[in-house]
Order: sequence, then C-alpha cells, then structure tokens
Amino acid sequence: MATSQCPLNYKMKEINIKVPNIGDFTDVEVIEVLVNEGQDILKNDPLITIESDKSSVEIPSNFEGKVKSLKLKVGDKVSEGDLILILESLSSEGKIKEETKIEKQSEPIVEIKQATEQISISEKKIKNISSASPKARKFARELGVNINQVLGSEKDGRVIEDDIKKFVSSKTANNYQAKEIKPTKIKNEYEHADFGKVEIKDIPRVKKLASTYLINSWTTIPHVTNHDEADITEMESFRTSLKDVYTGEKIKITPLAFIIKALVASLKKFPSFNSSIDEIESGKMTLKKYYHIGIAVDTPNGLMVPKIRDANNKKISLIGKELKQVSELCRNLKIDKKELFGGSMTITSLGGIGGSFFTPIINYPEVAILGIGRSEKKQVFLNGKFQIRTMLPISLSYDHRIIDGAEAARFNNDLKENLGNNFAYKLAV
Repeated sequence: MATSQCPLNYKMKEINIKVPNIGDFTDVEVIEVLVNEGQDILKNDPLITIESDKSSVEIPSNFEGKVKSLKLKVGDKVSEGDLILILESLSSEGKIKEETKIEKQSEPIVEIKQATEQISISEKKIKNISSASPKARKFARELGVNINQVLGSEKDGRVIEDDIKKFVSSKTANNYQAKEIKPTKIKNEYEHADFGKVEIKDIPRVKKLASTYLINSWTTIPHVTNHDEADITEMESFRTSLKDVYTGEKIKITPLAFIIKALVASLKKFPSFNSSIDEIESGKMTLKKYYHIGIAVDTPNGLMVPKIRDANNKKISLIGKELKQVSELCRNLKIDKKELFGGSMTITSLGGIGGSFFTPIINYPEVAILGIGRSEKKQVFLNGKFQIRTMLPISLSYDHRIIDGAEAARFNNDLKENLGNNFAYKLAV
C-alpha cells in the first residue's frame, strides 16, 4: 500500500507586517502593543495603537497567523514602512495525489478531517485582545483599566466607553462587597495593654449600624464640598425679636428652623438636589416631589438622622417644636425606624458645639448634605464700608455624578440669598 498524504500541502510562511500609509502620521509614538509573541491573530485584529498630537489610530493586521516576533515596543517612534512584527502564516500548495482508490476512500478522509479541525480551531480560538476604538482605549488607560478584561456590548464584542464605565462600577461594587465579607485585618505588633491600662467597651449599636451606611456613602459617592458664608444678620435680629402675641414673652426658636425653611426654598429651585440615583448604570434619577429634611442629632448612642416631614407646608414655629420632639425621641431611642429614612436632604449642624467649615458625608441615597458651623460676628465690606455682620459658615457636600460644581455654587448662592436679604421676614412664624 502506498503511503497516504494530506490533500493539501501546508507549510509555514513568514510575513512582514509593516506600518501602512497613515496619512500625516510621521515619526509618531507607539502607545500600545496589542499582541504578544506566540499569539494567534485573525485578519483585521488590532496590532498597535499610535498617537500623534491630534489623534490616536489603531493599526490592524492584513493577514492571519501566529506572531513569531515583535519588532516594536511602547514608546517607539514609527512612520510608514516600519516593521511591526513577523507573522507565521499557513500557506497551501499542491493538490491531492491519487495513489489508489483505497487510499482515496479511507486514510485521506481522516487526514482531511484532521486538517479541517486544525484550521477550525485556529479560526475559533478566543482572542485575548478586545476590539475597541482608540478613543475607548485612551479612556480605559486614563482610568487604569485593562481593556482586555472589559466585555464589549457592540458588534463582535467591540468595547465602547459605556462598557468601561460599567466595568469600573462593577469592580468598585465587587471590591466593596469583598471588603465587607472579608475585611482586611491589620495585626498590631504590640497589644494596647502592653503600654498601660486599657478598658474594653462595646461600640454603641447605633454607631455600628451607621458605620455600614457611612462606608457605603464614602466609597461609592464621589464627594465634593463647597464652603461659603451666609450673612444672617437680619435673620438673627428677627429671630431674637420674636414675641408671643398674647403674653409678650420671647419666643425661642432655634436658627435651625429658619435654615430648614431656607433650604426647602432652594430645593424647589434646584430639584436635582432633591433626588436620588439608585443605579447610575440605569441612567435614571428619582426626583422627589416631597420635602422631608433630615436633621443629624447627636445622642449618647451615636448620630441619628430623623426627618422633618413636609417642611414646605409647615410654619417655622411648628418646625421648631418638631425639632425638639424628634431630638428627644432619638436621645431616648424611641424614634420609629422609618423616620430615619426617606429624606430629601440632610442638615448637620455643629454650631452649638463649635467649629466652622468641615466635610459632611452624604446620607445615602440622598445626593447632598448641608453642614452648618458656628456663626460669628465679622467685619464685612458692604455698601462701600466695613460693617459688623453675623456670618454663618456653610459646607455643602454633593454627589459629583449628578451635581456639578457650577450648579452647587449657584445653589449655595441661592441659599445665602434665602438666609439673608430679609428672607426671614417673609416666612410665617
């Protein structure tokens, strides 16, 4: 019996892949090498990305095969005709030699199948290089993302910027969950008791519960804080002059009640501050039509944030009474759990304790929080001369995903306008 042979004579052929005509691109930098030596590539697979002062361009392959050797690296300068890599490609020569009818009907069939399988495997081999535009690749580099790990949503798995954003969001969420499940524990080289007497106490339950929400807010919301001062001279003068119509006695209303009313007026004008974004990937935000203002209450057990419901429909005197009531309920741990949820925006005030500006953490799922410091009398240049004015430090932290800096500055200006300029006189007590 004659020796059988493959229907096609395959042999490896080396192909030089060079930089094609790329227009005005001359002596430009290689910013990415998208293949590795020994890697199988298909026709039109991207090989390198080059970048000039004007734009970035991917150079694709005109052939398929295996990368034998790379001739470029990141940082090299290239022009038209420069060698990128040497490719080993399968080429076919000759035809089937017929020896006998028996060979034609038996062994060659097996060999044909083997050759076909080999080619099929080569064509179907999963690529480890993602298809993406230079703009998307640049965006991924800026975020420190390996684009080959990103699942593309476009045709043939092509990666776009939205895919990269989703990838980053999912990684952040996964990392946060992983940290919660397996928190990193740093072991101290020495025990605290090695240096003197210590006392072990239980962390208050309220603080333990709050810690989860604080970590979530700080790690998932991009915080930005705007600091400013509001002139509340007229507001304070009006507040301290309030008297009961019947008894003539002074009415004591906390400044916080006035601030709540001023904040509601600003929320009406800037509805994005009275919103929530539960999932940024959905591209949807929830605009709230109610005005429930959260108040951070300092208690022996930890910080609690009850809500003043429908503050837009309440007089300042009623808001003042409710502030006392909810604060007392929180300190005695008698507040209904539901009253700690469903807010529009939160106010945290340190004015009664001291301090000026700080960075309050947003109370998720809200998108902003207002921090209030202690008011001070200051020399302010007003109407062409220096005057003694009562100035209130305000610190507005906001979610930069939904609120930009310009909008936050305008919000602060409106809030200052509401707190001053006789706004207090316009409000029913």
